Amino acid sequence: MKKYTGYLIDLDGTIYQGTDRIEGAQAFIAKLNAQQINYLFLTNNSTKTPTMVAEFLTTVHGIPTSAEQIYTSAMATADYLVNNLSLGAGTRVFAIGEVGLKRALTDAGYIVTDEQPDVVVVGMDTQVTYAKFEQAALAIRNGAIYVATNLDTNIPNERGLVPGAGSLNALVTTATGIKPLAIGKPNAQIVNLALTRMKIQSTEALLVGDNYFTDIMAGINAQVDTLMTYTGISTRAEVAEYAQAPTYEVENLNDWQV
Repeated sequence: MKKYTGYLIDLDGTIYQGTDRIEGAQAFIAKLNAQQINYLFLTNNSTKTPTMVAEFLTTVHGIPTSAEQIYTSAMATADYLVNNLSLGAGTRVFAIGEVGLKRALTDAGYIVTDEQPDVVVVGMDTQVTYAKFEQAALAIRNGAIYVATNLDTNIPNERGLVPGAGSLNALVTTATGIKPLAIGKPNAQIVNLALTRMKIQSTEALLVGDNYFTDIMAGINAQVDTLMTYTGISTRAEVAEYAQAPTYEVENLNDWQV
């Protein structure tokens, strides 16, 4: 079996489900640490700052984590605006999203505002209002670049599958007739930006996740090997029907030999 220099690891459904721990996850991370293998938690969740996510992993799930080990779709969105769209500091951005998205944008030097934005970014926002959607739609119709942190229709937590950022973006797309530039999984952008942050090549990395259509397809799209764990959304029977199989499959992360 191939040895990997770095791991890109999903969170929801792979390491935890809300406040519930997932079997094998804590031991898996402990093995990576014991062997001094580099890893980055790669999440489509744009609502939290890296520090908040790291504290949650550390205190709730018993996985000691630093902010530097977290890469969110909010961070990837900010990096993409800088690196791929060459939008400099001072660019005006209207954001539907929570503290994680707004902090990532301001840390990159962007002005988060609802007045004449050059860019509209839509992420997960549990407090979103009709007025925010109205502002986003009008700005996009007036020529603002439209970006989605991710298009996850649902988020798995301890209660089940709840609406995700993709559901919010569906409203904006319906209202404007314009599809967003999507950054998060399954798009290759977030994976490529994470690899750049880790300073490793695609051939050196393994992407770990529970959702075939986000995690595994992100790896396939970025030409990164993938490890499917059946602890979240996708089932073995479903995945067997798909044309492109994951590189590896396990019932849970106890079954993976680092």
